[in-house]
Amino acid sequence: MVTLLIGKKGTGKTKKLISLANEAVAASSGNVVVIEKGSKLTYDVTHKARLIDTEQYLVEGYDMLFGFISGICAGNYDVTDILVDSTFKICPDALEGLENFTKKLQELSETSNTNIVLLISASEEDIPASINAVCQKV
Repeated sequence: MVTLLIGKKGTGKTKKLISLANEAVAASSGNVVVIEKGSKLTYDVTHKARLIDTEQYLVEGYDMLFGFISGICAGNYDVTDILVDSTFKICPDALEGLENFTKKLQELSETSNTNIVLLISASEEDIPASINAVCQKV
């Protein structure tokens, strides 16, 4: 399942993502991965989660991020949750490629049996209605 954390800057999305990551670690019998741009979550997310900085791997854009997430799922069959902080900082196309990206992630999520959470910095009105049919919102 793909879940979206939607809200404008300063609405507490990152705190909610941290909480979701820590809850997932506590409930998971597998691995939890948190993807971020930079390393600002190091002290907030439990050390039992795998933190990955996209800047270290030169990940930028929806296609590269999808390939990166696919590689994580393919390389480790027991990943139960993947949480992505600051999706629009990693993917500067913002809303333009979001619809196609979420459709592909939904297929990947079903195939790999992995929960995927994306943090989206936008107002709910800006999100295309077609995404609502594919993704759950928190």
